[in-house]
Amino acid sequence: MKIDLGDLNAFVAVARARGFRDGARASGSSASGLSEALRRLEAQLGVRLLHRTTRSVVPTEAGERLLERLGPALTEVEAALDVVNGFRDRPAGTLRLNVPVSAARLVLPAIVPPFLAAYPEIRLEVIAEDSFVDVLAAGCDAGIRYDERLEQDMIAVPIGPRVQRFATAAAPAYLDRHGRPEHPRELLGHACLRGRLTSGTMAPWEFERDGEVVRVDPAGPLLVRVGAATDLAVDAAIAGTGIVYLFEDWLRPHLDSGALEPVLEPWWQRFPGPFLYYPGRRLVPAPLRAFVDFIKASADHV
Repeated sequence: MKIDLGDLNAFVAVARARGFRDGARASGSSASGLSEALRRLEAQLGVRLLHRTTRSVVPTEAGERLLERLGPALTEVEAALDVVNGFRDRPAGTLRLNVPVSAARLVLPAIVPPFLAAYPEIRLEVIAEDSFVDVLAAGCDAGIRYDERLEQDMIAVPIGPRVQRFATAAAPAYLDRHGRPEHPRELLGHACLRGRLTSGTMAPWEFERDGEVVRVDPAGPLLVRVGAATDLAVDAAIAGTGIVYLFEDWLRPHLDSGALEPVLEPWWQRFPGPFLYYPGRRLVPAPLRAFVDFIKASADHV
């Protein structure tokens, strides 16, 4: 049985994206082209691979089994074809990164424009989400995460600022009305704007000063999902609703403008910056290799 490799790629794109439109967007194809490829593939195999409804596309049991086996196989095909990239003057192809929303906002803006200017034949695709995923299973070449969430078999390259801080801040008007805390435990008597992680948990607010670590779990009128809804908490803090706890770099423009005032700054906890990570057990694609070299070179000039 001779199956077209493009039809297999179309199936993987749609199955991973759980939809023809999203699959088309991820693969750079058209939804109608993917649909035709799927019809052709199912006809050749004689089995339905996807359950299609007006609202969703979900792999059948046969589709799930095929997807499990095809993912690694197609990755190896891409790696084999990528060898040719070594003979080009400049690398080309697609680089897919899976990153947390904070990295998309705070780390990548300083890196992406000069990188794409240096490598005009590379197409960069960034998927921003805060849940920890298997980058290969998600169809990505690499990811950005913090050290405590890296797997042991990953190669990690420092990217972005090497030291960051968590900051607490509030609008001056809020602090004028409710007072300015001098110790983290005083936050228990304030309106605090909290964030829930994608795992469903709410991490405590952590502070450190002169070796003393204090963790508090304050309450407040607003709870947002960390990531996409974080800006809502920032806007609420600026409006005087309460105290927000977030990356200092995220709050820095509002601190500099005076819209927000630092709270408990001597207690702001430092933590190591993020890493670009990718599997060490496979050939590194040329676009990723170029990105890693670019990051290392940029760090050397800082």
